This record gives sequence, C-alpha cells and structure tokens, in this order.
Amino acid sequence: MSNLKISDRFVKPFLNQSNFTSELERAENARQTLLNRTGLGNEFLGWVDLPNQIKSEDLQSIRKAAETIQSHSQYLVVVGIGGSYLGARAVIEALTPEFSSPETQKKSVKILYAGHHLDADYHFRLLAFLEGKEFSVNVISKSGTTTEPAIAFRLLLSLLERKYGKDNIKNRVFATTDKSKGALKHLADEYGFPTFIIPDDVGGRYSVFTPVGLLPIAAAGFSINKLIDGAKQMESELKSTTSQGGNLACLYAAIRNSLYTLGKTTEIFVSYNPSLSYLTEWWKQLFGESEGKNGKGIYPASVQFTTDLHSMGQYIQDGERKLMETVIKIETPKQDVYLTEKTNDNDGLNYLAEKKLSEVNQSAILGTLIAHKDGGVPCLEFTLPAINEEILGELMYFYEFACAISGYMLGVNPFDQPGVEDYKNNMFALLGKKGYEKKKDEILSHLGSI
Repeated sequence: MSNLKISDRFVKPFLNQSNFTSELERAENARQTLLNRTGLGNEFLGWVDLPNQIKSEDLQSIRKAAETIQSHSQYLVVVGIGGSYLGARAVIEALTPEFSSPETQKKSVKILYAGHHLDADYHFRLLAFLEGKEFSVNVISKSGTTTEPAIAFRLLLSLLERKYGKDNIKNRVFATTDKSKGALKHLADEYGFPTFIIPDDVGGRYSVFTPVGLLPIAAAGFSINKLIDGAKQMESELKSTTSQGGNLACLYAAIRNSLYTLGKTTEIFVSYNPSLSYLTEWWKQLFGESEGKNGKGIYPASVQFTTDLHSMGQYIQDGERKLMETVIKIETPKQDVYLTEKTNDNDGLNYLAEKKLSEVNQSAILGTLIAHKDGGVPCLEFTLPAINEEILGELMYFYEFACAISGYMLGVNPFDQPGVEDYKNNMFALLGKKGYEKKKDEILSHLGSI
C-alpha cells in the first residue's frame, strides 16, 4: 500500500462530473497504452520496469564506487544538466539537514554541482575552491558532447590532472554514459575511468533510478536500496490498479487534464518544506519537457509556502484564474519545537503557547487551501507521512508514471524534446562551430533586421 494519499476535496467544486469521468477513462486507456508499449516514444520505456528489474549486484557496484569516493574525497562534483543531475539533487537536498555539525559532515561526501549552466563566475569560484580540497568527479552524459557539462568536465579534468597527475586520477573520475559509444565513453576508456551505463531505453528526466541518480545519492550517504524499494512498491501498485480501482497516477492525470479543458493552463507545485525545493525543479523539468509540445501542455510552476505567500500569494489569490495547485503536505516532521508563553506579549503570540510549530504550519496550509479554493484556484492535496528515501522513491516513480499517462492523454510524445535543440543550434552558430556557417549568416541577417 502506497504512503502517498491524494485528496480532491478542494478540486471537486470545479470539476464537471461527466467530463471528469471521461478523463478518467482516457487516463486508463493511456495507462494501458503505456503498459502495452503501443504509444509514441515506446522505445524509451525502460524506466517503467526498472525498479523491479534492477539487480542487487548493480546496486552493490554503485555502493562500492560510493565507498571509494567517500574514502578519499571531501567533495564529489556531479557534472550534468537537466535529468542528468536534477533527480539526484532532488533526493540529496530533501534528505540533507540544512544545518549539520562537522562530525556529521565527516561521515559523508559533500555534493557539489557543475555543468548545469554556463556562468563563468560560478565555475571560476568552483575551481578555485577545489584547489585545496580532496575531490572526485561524477560526469554524467549520454554523448559526452552536451555543451554545458562537456565544458565543465574539461575544466575539472584539467584541474584533476594538474593536482594529482594524469596517471593518478583513475579512482577520482566516474563516468555515467552510454555503454558503447560517444565521446565520454571513449574518453573513459582512454583514461581507464570506472563507468556506469545509462540504459538506451531510459531518457534523462526518467533516469533517477539508474546510476545517473543512484551514484550521487549513494555517495552522499543515503540508502539507494530504500529508494528503490519505495519505487518498487509504487511500480507494483500503479501497474496492478486500474483507474476504476483507484489508480493514483490515473486520478492525478485525469484531474489535471480535466482542469486543463476548463482553462486551468498552469499547475503550481506547492511545498511548505524548504527541503523539497529541488524536487519541484525535477518535477518542472519532468512535466515541462514531456508535455510542452505542439502548442499543448500544462505549464509547470512552483512556489515555496509560506514564504511565497508574501510575494506570489496576491497573484495566486486574485490574479488570472488559469491556475491549479498541487500541494505537498508532510504529516510528521523529523523534529518539532514548542512555542512558549512570555510575560510581555508584545508580539501577540501568547495564544500559540504550548503549540508545536508543525501545528502552526498545518493551520497555515489548511487556511491557504480554503482561501485559494474560494478565490477560484482548484487545490489537489498530496499527503506523505514523512520525508525519507523510501517515500521519495515512491513519489518520484509516481510522478514519472503519471507524467507519461498525462502526456499520452494530451496526444504528445512524452519522451522526446525536439524544441530543446533550437537554442543549441543558434548558440553553435554564434560560437563558430564547424558546419553552422549558413546558420550564423541567417542569425546575423535576422539580428540586423531587428
């Protein structure tokens, strides 16, 4: 039984029942299309069976590599962009305490990130910081030629060679790449770097349960076995339960697509826990890159409450009524604090004396749900008992499965991203890459006419 609970009490008033019933049927058809592998992009469905098919020896190999990193490095630099780093970062950020003692830090490797943008200041400061540190690199790229991570890795590799010598970095670079081809695979073979395989049938944004996500998570000191166990549980449930039987992925996909037909074109992922900020970034990429095609798709946005209630709250309450919300609630915090009574009640908070801070947060959540529903924003509630590896495994597999269903309901291929190539082609032309001379002339002519 899944730990994830979904409540539609603040959505029902907006739904047309006959329309929703139809959407639920379409969701079930899309689920069957996914399971039968008869839909668009069916060559990239390796992730569907992955949790229950991953071998124990593969997990052991990843854990062994993580132990090697931990044995000699203070830092692991994860080099990747998009799905090559967001899944791992979502898990690591969710599980890492914001404030930790030096003793705690000694037990695991601190994860740093590179290659997820092209900012010169960031990479200069990263290289300067690493000069006096013991560090390793996990470079993640199917091809090895994606511009952002390729540049970052070239810079880091030069630092490693200068710092340790070319012959002494074999156990400091771990390449996660194609099994047989590509620039990174060839480079890893040349240097003798340990390699982990990105399956051919798993796209980047669906790759968190492959070595792409598992190696950084293990190096950070978290249990990849528990993460996979959670994903296994959710996989089994979503495969065996029909929409009529209460399939959670079908329910979510049907609700969001039903609201989409009513003009709710933006979905806001709402979290009241700062530790989930990168889960929202992973979710935005998953749905944005999967659904945003052919002039279609629900725009994925995110806010962090209660913080953003003091900035974005006004728009959400009274702005354009094109919004829907998905609210993540955590039932039990790992730790809690009590508010005490003060003799001088200058701040007017004595009415909260002896209440736990989690109670205050839960009241803020409920109060906001009521206000936003009354203001015309449908709010779907996701409730989790806690934040840990197993529950994150469940939740992330759920989102992958639901995203595929929702994409099929929209009539798009959820597993390609043709629009991503447009900016790359322009950038290559402007930088003078061979073969892009004609494109450069077109761009310059276009700029001259503006």
